[in-house]
Amino acid sequence: MGNDAVDITSRALLIINPRSRQGGTADIEAGLQKLLQAGIAVEKIAPNDAAQMEKEIAARRNTIDFVIVGGGDGTISSTAQSLYRHRLAFAILPLGTANDLARSLGIPNNLEGAFDLIVSGNRRWIDLGSVNGHHFFNACHIGLGVRITHELTPELKKKLGVLSYCKAFMSALSKSGQFAVELNVDGVVYRKHALELTVGNGRYYGGGNVVHEDATVDDGLLRLSCIYPESLWELLAMSRMIRKGQQKNAEKTFCISGHRITVKTTFSMEVHADGERATKTPAEFEIIPRALEVFAPDEQPSDVSLLEKVTRRVAG
Repeated sequence: MGNDAVDITSRALLIINPRSRQGGTADIEAGLQKLLQAGIAVEKIAPNDAAQMEKEIAARRNTIDFVIVGGGDGTISSTAQSLYRHRLAFAILPLGTANDLARSLGIPNNLEGAFDLIVSGNRRWIDLGSVNGHHFFNACHIGLGVRITHELTPELKKKLGVLSYCKAFMSALSKSGQFAVELNVDGVVYRKHALELTVGNGRYYGGGNVVHEDATVDDGLLRLSCIYPESLWELLAMSRMIRKGQQKNAEKTFCISGHRITVKTTFSMEVHADGERATKTPAEFEIIPRALEVFAPDEQPSDVSLLEKVTRRVAG
């Protein structure tokens, strides 16, 4: 069926990352046909890198109604700058390993459901996080989380899927140590030590960890957690709380929410946003409320227990 056989009511740019876990193998033709029958004309591209992705979006900003991103959290995060700059709505085809943003939004983890959601036209406004001017959806890490990202190679993710996070975590832990940090949260200063520091905007990160038990991607808050266990067993004991977003209940943690957070470390450290290298400390975080419109259900999704079960099995 050609475009002239239907009444085209909107146009979308589909960005596919063939290097994401399912991006090179997913069969999306049935979904594209469903969109066309609903009056949505789609142009598909597969950019080589984030720079080309930004260029392609900018070139079409006045001729498209929204962007569809097919990939994992890193791919989606790479579009954040352009989507916000050009005020474009977006939809998600969850083709990555963890798909944490899709999970935070309650987007179906199967292509048929994801395409049906786009056809439904249901949208909601969500917040964006920003660190030194770099936008992110889920969470930023300093310390252990950065080391995990270095260990979490594309080959490992393709081979083990969600279990790759467990393997990367154990490998990263042996190479990480505590560091001193000064935090300024909405004008109040705190001095702490940390093995891992997380600043979250969304609900899920790192393959199913929960930023905070009350966190949503549209609550207008940044959620900071600073953990400083002194042994592997203390960290493993915390892991169950982290899976549920209850890390504030652990003894050696510091958790706080705010709108503007500055992080200073005794030496410059990498900051990773949504699994990608973003900047270095000192780092200034801020929340941008209702920054983007996304195709998603209205209701807040319930927590998924599969990854929690995996963690329990690994922890014994």
